[in-house]
Amino acid sequence: MENNELEMKRHSCAHIMAAAVQQLFPGTKLGIGPAVENGFYYDFDCSHAFTPEDLKTIETKMKELIKARIPFECKKMSKAEAKEFFEKRGETYKLELIEELNDGEITVYFTGDYADLCRGPHVEHTGKINNFKLSAIAGAYWRGDEKRPMLQRIYGLSFNSKDELNAYVKQQEEAAKRDHRKLGPELDLFSINDHVGPGLILMHPKGGMLRKVLEDWIKNENLKRGYDLVVSPHIARLHLFEISGHAGFYSDSMFHPMEVDGDNYQIKPMNCPFHVEIYKSNLRSYRDLPLRYSELGTVYRYERSGALHGLLRVRGFTQDDAHIFCTPEQVEDEVKQCFEFAMHIFKTFGFEKYSVELSTRDPQHPEHFTGEVADWERAESALKRVLEANNIPYTTHAGEAAFYGPKIDIKVMDAIGRLWQLSTIQFDFNLPQRFDLEYVAAEGRKRPIMVHRAMFGSIERFTGVILEHFAGWFPLWLAPVQAKILTLTDEQIPYAKEVAAQMRAVGLRPELDVRPEKLGLKIREAHLERIPYTFVIGAKEAENRAVTVRLRDGKNLNGLPLEEVISKMKEEVDTFSLVNLLQ
Repeated sequence: MENNELEMKRHSCAHIMAAAVQQLFPGTKLGIGPAVENGFYYDFDCSHAFTPEDLKTIETKMKELIKARIPFECKKMSKAEAKEFFEKRGETYKLELIEELNDGEITVYFTGDYADLCRGPHVEHTGKINNFKLSAIAGAYWRGDEKRPMLQRIYGLSFNSKDELNAYVKQQEEAAKRDHRKLGPELDLFSINDHVGPGLILMHPKGGMLRKVLEDWIKNENLKRGYDLVVSPHIARLHLFEISGHAGFYSDSMFHPMEVDGDNYQIKPMNCPFHVEIYKSNLRSYRDLPLRYSELGTVYRYERSGALHGLLRVRGFTQDDAHIFCTPEQVEDEVKQCFEFAMHIFKTFGFEKYSVELSTRDPQHPEHFTGEVADWERAESALKRVLEANNIPYTTHAGEAAFYGPKIDIKVMDAIGRLWQLSTIQFDFNLPQRFDLEYVAAEGRKRPIMVHRAMFGSIERFTGVILEHFAGWFPLWLAPVQAKILTLTDEQIPYAKEVAAQMRAVGLRPELDVRPEKLGLKIREAHLERIPYTFVIGAKEAENRAVTVRLRDGKNLNGLPLEEVISKMKEEVDTFSLVNLLQ
């Protein structure tokens, strides 16, 4: 079945759901109800607060309407007729939408007594609908505006076949188990609270250790690739962002400036202007290029509260940011190296599949982009050449570029088949021009090309993605606690402390549990904490300078020599292994 046919089914399903809701809950007003990826939704203004039990009742009513094979009928009205029609029905939200339409014919679709303002198209009759399921209830501000009424949104799933629907439902159930917003607090990695503010993350000690491992790894990888590490402040004069263009093109995503000594200062939404100023601090020669500046720079951006989502969508986050200043002749090779760097990251963290998107300027809306058309065309061609020369399949998305240049976005597929946006490589000819950057070439002064790149995207987002990808069971080199050491009695405590000390001496991260609790309880707790290895120490292990190792699958490796276990664990960490070497 073609995608547009499935979309038509999903849109029709949204109408059937809305018809069922209005029959079950008279007086409910309609918002909007589009088809979306994997299904549909509809927003309702209803005095009754919907519950999960209501979804079952609504589904039953929808099946009655489907069985009745009610036709979808289109009627054309003038704007005045449509206003009169929906005013009589008390549909205030539809009236607002009609006001925004141009004069001319307006289409209204009828399904029995149900009527909706809609362009269509729809299926022939309700009997054409199958393979659907109502899945969730959420709040949604009317038109996405926090100052407007909060409506109730009901989501539904719809697929071509029952097998596809069941597979997606199973994936969603697995996703719920892996949800980083659930696992993060359970594993004591991070928290978010109202005293600090929405979208601002508190990393707990275990989360702090995970973050340190990620930061150390990415810094070392940058150094291997010829990047220089730089550091920039969290605020700067607003004037800096006026020069860069962010204050004009990006102001909706920036926090309000603050006054300091009679001057306006801005908490930074981007690191790039700072790196530009570092470049400008000296006269550069073509022999110096490329210059690659890397920073784990924390930035702050205003996100609507409804858009915030755990670690994945926040207001304060740390980008593994880098900016490359190079000659036009070097730019394609630099972009290629960035892409190869991304591939190395995906392999290291166990992402086997990915997709690539090229985001370009929308020629129909030049006001959204800065720079000359010729520069845009050259930049887009350069990115295409890199992708095509390396036989990398990609899709093009017009209008999705940053305001200052085209970009490559790379999405990875996780362990349960979901795509996540991670790495970005962006071409920028705007900042070099705005800041009048130069380098001295043999034939005179020239302007460098600037490439932005973030491999993780941000430390917070990447943490959320890998937390869900691994379902909290991090490989040993990433795990905040790599082994939990359990004692049977107090007599083994001295040896347990010695084991921990030997592990720490070679850089491993153990944790002691010497509480006078039952061993079974301590083992269960270690398993719930997703700790890769659990060491059990009894009298025999202490006497033989050994440990019994319990694996995550419940298998016990009895009486292994301590030196052998530590050596294997060290090898596992040093090779960034994705599997346990103690088997």
